[in-house]
Amino acid sequence: MSEKNKKEKKLKKEEEKEIKEEEQQASSEEKNPLEEEIEKLNEELAKAKNDMARAYADTENMKKRLQNEADQVKKYRFQQAGLEILPILDGMERALMVQSENEEVLNYVKGFEMIHQQLLNVLTNEGVKEIEALGKPFDHNTMQALMQEAKEDTEPGIVIEVMQKGYMLKDRILRPALVKVSE
Repeated sequence: MSEKNKKEKKLKKEEEKEIKEEEQQASSEEKNPLEEEIEKLNEELAKAKNDMARAYADTENMKKRLQNEADQVKKYRFQQAGLEILPILDGMERALMVQSENEEVLNYVKGFEMIHQQLLNVLTNEGVKEIEALGKPFDHNTMQALMQEAKEDTEPGIVIEVMQKGYMLKDRILRPALVKVSE
């Protein structure tokens, strides 16, 4: 093929391209106003669908968050009451430590034992349980060390005395145990 033929083909292709572009411009200028309106409405519809999907997702997320918050409130509703009952329980336990030979005092102690057991049952039913500390390794998550003492036959970091019992409410600390730890 000669150089001339190549140039003619190239010119012919360019002319065809220009003709197509002119036709496209002419057809876009001659667009029907109804077609323009349809395009505009389709864009608005797509936007409205997107907005609706977002609003639905936001509503579902809020619903889940509120349900979770309600579950948390319900799960730990006894926390404040438990904190107020624990000092009473401590007082009861101190009263039960009284040693006496007097028959009247022993009757009172028996009454305190019954009330103490009822309080323990109420706390247990609400999900409150004592933190087992005595003889266990010190755990800073559930215990608070008030003192350290060197003690023979005991490894360092072991609780050797519980000064105030600690309690958990389900999986949350209601009150840490106050303990003495071996050095």
